[in-house]
Amino acid sequence: MAERAPRALSTRLLIGSLLLTLAVLPLLGVLLSYGFQRAVSDAFDDHLGATLDLVAANVEYLPGASTPGLRRSLNDPRFEQIYSGWYWQIDGEGGSSVSRSLWDQRLALGDVDQHGELDGPQGERLRVASLELRIAGIERPLRVAVAASVGDLAADIGRFKRMIGFALLGFGLLLLVGLYLLVRLGLRPLRELQRELEAVERGDSDRLDDQAPAELAGVARAMNEVLARDRRLIEHGRAAAGNLAHALKTPISVLGMHAERLEPDARRAIGDELSRIDAAVRHHLARASAAGATTLGQRATVATALAPIVQGLRRIAERRGIELHAELGEGLEVRMDAHDFQEVVGNLLENAVHWASARVLLRVGEQAGRCLIEVEDDGPGMSGEARGRVTARGARCAARRAPARLGARPCDRR
Repeated sequence: MAERAPRALSTRLLIGSLLLTLAVLPLLGVLLSYGFQRAVSDAFDDHLGATLDLVAANVEYLPGASTPGLRRSLNDPRFEQIYSGWYWQIDGEGGSSVSRSLWDQRLALGDVDQHGELDGPQGERLRVASLELRIAGIERPLRVAVAASVGDLAADIGRFKRMIGFALLGFGLLLLVGLYLLVRLGLRPLRELQRELEAVERGDSDRLDDQAPAELAGVARAMNEVLARDRRLIEHGRAAAGNLAHALKTPISVLGMHAERLEPDARRAIGDELSRIDAAVRHHLARASAAGATTLGQRATVATALAPIVQGLRRIAERRGIELHAELGEGLEVRMDAHDFQEVVGNLLENAVHWASARVLLRVGEQAGRCLIEVEDDGPGMSGEARGRVTARGARCAARRAPARLGARPCDRR
């Protein structure tokens, strides 16, 4: 089962911001709504209590009346409008006095102790405040109550909840947009660093720009040091390989000349050993050259790099009566050092010229984003057994070198 690719850093930050916003904003809305509800409820109760004190201060028994009344009007039109939702009531021994707003109705205050709620004359919910008032000359205390509909209070609370809901929704959207822009701007240096790395890999640049934010400048400098050290190591390895080739070439030639003077059996044995030494040297030099292709930033134009190789081998082929045709991709580039590319194609082409009878064809093109090199000749070819050994050895070498070029696209069309 293939592993899922990890989410991008920007996606993780945006998802985290969204979850945090969804968790914090509803909680903030609940707290604000609760605080507002408590504040307006307390203010409503305070106003109801102040009105109750005003009613109680104006209670009196008029001469000849069996029920108490008010000394003067409260000057509040809500108590004069019938069923307005604001009522006062005074219960005494001889009966009850009520505000004009209650008309012919009475409040059932039996279960209400100081503060509570009950149903009003129109079925509305009322909030009630009451107290007991003692008047000189009256044995039983009077019960004074003021009631007000909670409909307006509930409407105010509902409006506030809707308003805070829309406000928090808009704030959440603005916050998410701001966080998105912040993430995009904050991660821009990382995207620029990625583009610079891709440019180095393509060969358009040989180093990263270290004029980056402090958090990334150290990374860019470290990468530049790695790239520079990689180039120095490859140059050193190539120089060492060239020195080795020159150092061994002359002794092998001298040994070969001396071997010609020996007896046939000894000459044949020494010649075989010298051939093995020469093959081993060529093999390790080829491996060193192939390793150089793993360096970032190496690029070679196919036609420019192969032109001198084709021209030199064409003269050799003409002396042997062989026609050498070359089809080099126009504008084709290969992600490889030019000298290494010349050596790889030159070895193949030299081998074809050596074994060809009359014709050799070199074709370099592009296939599925990679450079395809085809060398054809009309020579005798290899036996099936020899071809099997060669292809098996090539597969083992390719397997050892595969991790260094994993995912690379070494051929580009410009």
